[in-house]
Amino acid sequence: CILTLPPHQRKGFGKLLIEFSYALSRIEGKAGTPEKPLSDLGLLSYRSYWTNTILGIIIGLKPEPGQEKPQITINEICEKTCVKKEDVISTLQHLNLINYYKGQYIIVLTEDVIEGHKRSMSKRKMRIELRCLHWTPKDWSKRGKW
Repeated sequence: CILTLPPHQRKGFGKLLIEFSYALSRIEGKAGTPEKPLSDLGLLSYRSYWTNTILGIIIGLKPEPGQEKPQITINEICEKTCVKKEDVISTLQHLNLINYYKGQYIIVLTEDVIEGHKRSMSKRKMRIELRCLHWTPKDWSKRGKW
């Protein structure tokens, strides 16, 4: 459960805690998701994190040799971000970035979306540096029998 007390809200601590929880998920090698149902503010906070994380991956894509445009699947986005598939899809739908074209779904980015992402990321002062996080997940398979 993530809680930011009222005097400390709107300072980036909630996003930092969300980013930290996903950093731990990345180290564990598991996709994470918050416990549902989310409160209204919880959904806004998580959707903001998912948006920034997913757009960061998509905007940073480079086309493979011989391809005109970069390509990525939803599953690849999930693997890179450790965000669950349903959260990735719902975020892309909320942003109206996913379209059906010639029998398949495609992600279409506009300059407005890219500029909005850059503005949003420039405001983030606190970030989790994954390379500085030294943590080993507990191995639950070594539990003793009761």
